[in-house]
Amino acid sequence: MNENAPCRGAASRGDSTDTRRNTPSQKAQDSAAEELDELDLRVVHALQVRPRAPWTLVGDVLAVNPVTAARRWRRLRDAGLAWVTAYPRLSDHRIVVTGIVEVDTEPGRAQEVAHALAAEHSAANVKLTAGGRDLLATVQATDLNELANLTTLLFQRTPGVRATRTHVSTGVPTEGSRWRLRELDDAQCARLEESRLADVPPDARASTAPAWDPLDAQLLALLSTDGRMSICDLAEATGGGLTTVRRRLQSLLASRVSLRCDLARPLSGWPLSAVYFASVPAQYLEETSRVLSGVREVRSCAITTGPHNLVIDVWLRTLADVHTFEVHLSRRLPRLRIDDRSVVLSTVKHMGRLLDRDGHCVGVVPLRHPQEATESLEAVVSPYAGVLEL
Repeated sequence: MNENAPCRGAASRGDSTDTRRNTPSQKAQDSAAEELDELDLRVVHALQVRPRAPWTLVGDVLAVNPVTAARRWRRLRDAGLAWVTAYPRLSDHRIVVTGIVEVDTEPGRAQEVAHALAAEHSAANVKLTAGGRDLLATVQATDLNELANLTTLLFQRTPGVRATRTHVSTGVPTEGSRWRLRELDDAQCARLEESRLADVPPDARASTAPAWDPLDAQLLALLSTDGRMSICDLAEATGGGLTTVRRRLQSLLASRVSLRCDLARPLSGWPLSAVYFASVPAQYLEETSRVLSGVREVRSCAITTGPHNLVIDVWLRTLADVHTFEVHLSRRLPRLRIDDRSVVLSTVKHMGRLLDRDGHCVGVVPLRHPQEATESLEAVVSPYAGVLEL
């Protein structure tokens, strides 16, 4: 656990479980981007492997002073260039059911609709796209009934929406938390991977029941804002005892919550993004998904219902790679048929993080347990309540 930080009141840091603005000055962003070096990338890679790693461990693995590693991370985080977040475990449908929603908007209203949807806790991702849809949104619910309610409430209440098509995810062979920079060697990654087991002791790993209570929901909302928030700050913010919060956090990480460390995409070396809608005969779906999970460009892959049974999110280096990568896939997976594709023009929201046009984090709409998000949405009077100007 990340327990090395001194205890201090979470409220004193300005954190909130509601929408939080975190808008660094343009000067700070430019300065941080210009100074991004090998050590910065190595720190990010270390936290991709173990998001809550103590700085003593990170410093030891990277052979630098722990204070230096921590200072580098704070600079990246405060400039909105990198962050650690938490979200309900996508691989367990008892916890969360995901809908990938194509949105067609009225002419000239795509950005307005994207910002309105991004303000909703149940919408994890919102992308402006070119191609056969104006937007792609990822919506999370606890079951199919709630997913139907959410998509109805979200899209009927949002002016400018002309039509939607929802693809229900039935499996997630790979997702963004597994994507890695290539800054550390195998031995360094192995040390971090082995130490990650310390975050989840055996008794916590044995508990896999997907039940939630109010403390779990509070912890998820706080960790989606800052996945490295210390036990002290979590206890202060929730009003729980240190031992209780530590034990509950271990249980969440064992079975219901995933952590991930993200870097602003333009700084990753993969500045472009595209989404492919693909199909493969059902008997080859598992094999194809396994191969896709090992392809470097594939950021995430969802098995879905509808006219396409795979939705593949990729990161690319150049615009020309949109077609070059498709050719590569067709050669490697001859049974895979790409039915459609969209270039991502702008990612407005990424796993709860509000992004500017440069991919920098400028705010957070904390992800909540889907049931809580549904109840919150039903209480909203105006579809523009809480909309942020980016």
